[in-house]
Amino acid sequence: MSRHVAIITDSTAYLPQQAMERHHITAVPLTVVLGNEALEEGTEISARSVAHALQERTSVTTSRPSPATFAAAYQRAADAGAHGIISLHLSSEISGTYDAALLAAQHAPVPVRVLDTGMVAMALGFCALAAAEAVAAGGTMSEAVAAAEKRAVGTSAYFYVDTLDYLRRGGRIGAAQALLGSALAVKPLLQLGEGRIELREKVRTASKAIARLEEIVVERSGVQEVDIAVHHLAASERAEQLAQRLDARVPGLVELHVSEVGAVIGAHTGPGLLGAVVSPR
Repeated sequence: MSRHVAIITDSTAYLPQQAMERHHITAVPLTVVLGNEALEEGTEISARSVAHALQERTSVTTSRPSPATFAAAYQRAADAGAHGIISLHLSSEISGTYDAALLAAQHAPVPVRVLDTGMVAMALGFCALAAAEAVAAGGTMSEAVAAAEKRAVGTSAYFYVDTLDYLRRGGRIGAAQALLGSALAVKPLLQLGEGRIELREKVRTASKAIARLEEIVVERSGVQEVDIAVHHLAASERAEQLAQRLDARVPGLVELHVSEVGAVIGAHTGPGLLGAVVSPR
């Protein structure tokens, strides 16, 4: 039965295409609205296009997939032979994607377990991989769900942005927090906490903020076996340098992914984003 459990996530997981193909994971796209044009993340708009639009102060918003989009994805999985589906999504605190998936699951042709991972980007991606690996190892649907939930509980995500203004505009961080972060030219370090974006620390300069981000990741990793993802938006050199330093400093590192975030997360963070996900095995 286990090989007939389909794994579905959404486009904000930012899983490498090779990993998605190897583990038979499907991603349902979110939408970016650029001006008056609605575009699917991953196929119709790039993060770089969003970064340019933000710099030009073009209106950029995002929207969840519709329940009908999820219903179609669940139907395709069932038609391909799935006897069950695990649908894992970004935090319901920052998107309505989970709610849309939940609505679609009520009328799916096969049982669907919908998970609010409380995560985003590769913090979500690692949860999807954990579920897929459990299925591939012969685990039941319940065992695969448990593996994903365990991974979510242990995973941490931290990130630096040049400004909190984009998060404030999109309603992903409160105006008071945004003001606090921008006062006295402070550079903000943020984290995911209980599914929400929280201001973790205030650092005086970008270089000190990135150095502190590195220290947090090293401390959080310890000596256990961990997977790490480094994300960025229009900051590839920063990301590669951070990844190289983490590779040298984290003794239990198993897999290290470096990637640019997609258009949806880019729309809310702005160019200059540098993030790191720590996911113990």
